[in-house]
Amino acid sequence: MSLGPLMVDLAGVSLDAAEREILAHPLVGGVILFSRNFVSRAQLAALTADLHAVRSPALLVAVDHEGGRVQRFRAGFTELPAMAALGALYERTPAPALALAVEVGWLLAAELRAVGVDFSFAPVLDLYTPNSRVIRERAFHADPSVVARLAQAFVRGMHAAGMAAVGKHFPGHGTVTADSHHELPVDGRDLAQVRQRDLLPFRLLCAAGIEAIMPAHILFPAVDAVPVGYSSVWLRDVLRGELGFQGMIFSDDLSMSGAAAQTHDPVARARLALAAGCDMGLLCNDRPAVERVLDQLQVPATPLSLVRMMRLHGRPGLAEAPLMAAPRRAQICAQLAALAVAPSLALGDDAPA
Repeated sequence: MSLGPLMVDLAGVSLDAAEREILAHPLVGGVILFSRNFVSRAQLAALTADLHAVRSPALLVAVDHEGGRVQRFRAGFTELPAMAALGALYERTPAPALALAVEVGWLLAAELRAVGVDFSFAPVLDLYTPNSRVIRERAFHADPSVVARLAQAFVRGMHAAGMAAVGKHFPGHGTVTADSHHELPVDGRDLAQVRQRDLLPFRLLCAAGIEAIMPAHILFPAVDAVPVGYSSVWLRDVLRGELGFQGMIFSDDLSMSGAAAQTHDPVARARLALAAGCDMGLLCNDRPAVERVLDQLQVPATPLSLVRMMRLHGRPGLAEAPLMAAPRRAQICAQLAALAVAPSLALGDDAPA
């Protein structure tokens, strides 16, 4: 059985019979984990092993684990800073900041790979602005060239630890005020204006071969009449055509209020996102919607999407005991302890990021 075009979530810290049935459905291709699915590193390793054993090829296992306020797993994991801390360091000493970005990317990925998580939805490629309620210090910097440099370094570290990278939130979420978890943000700029700043990190990371991109639930009425995640203009013409992106496109959570602004029917939302160019749609925190979509959706993954999915399976990295004893990990933790952490905002642990 091949992987399907939907990524779903779990209720607790282990699989129940109903979830096993859902995960065996041909439309499912992956699982996203949240804080509610985590108790300890040992429990998480057992859960990911169970998930990978459900079917072959193995389901993709993912998490939103960026550092700062978006870090789903805490106990036994290094407390990573919000990425704006690396941007602040870059302003003082660029070379050490780029070196630390590699190390932080490696540590994030190594700690997740050691417990069986395939990839994190990271790094954030949005630009920092003080008015954004959902991005702010999650972004590396306000300067798109600095974001691109730090993100490329971060991705090099992830790759060294055996993990693919997912850049988000295309074409840039940092300059809008509204939080797409609760409402649909509207950005009045045209495509030429977005190209000048927000698109630059995405352009450079696409050229560098980043494996996946997640679009934002944002409406740009001067570009298209539908939000980015449902827009073939943004996903096919701009991301694939203009930027030459060849990797995986994940929708942001199709259960978010910003997503629902397009239609209240989850089946229609999934169908629209996949038709617009998404390879995989996320459905989180809404079991009835998941069951309805699995019952009614008739859109299997395409052969090209399947190839893109297979690139996201984690590669072998350090096992648990060697990682915890690694001098490199201890050195990075010492560097982070001396790094000033940017202030955080609250974001619910089970809210997709």
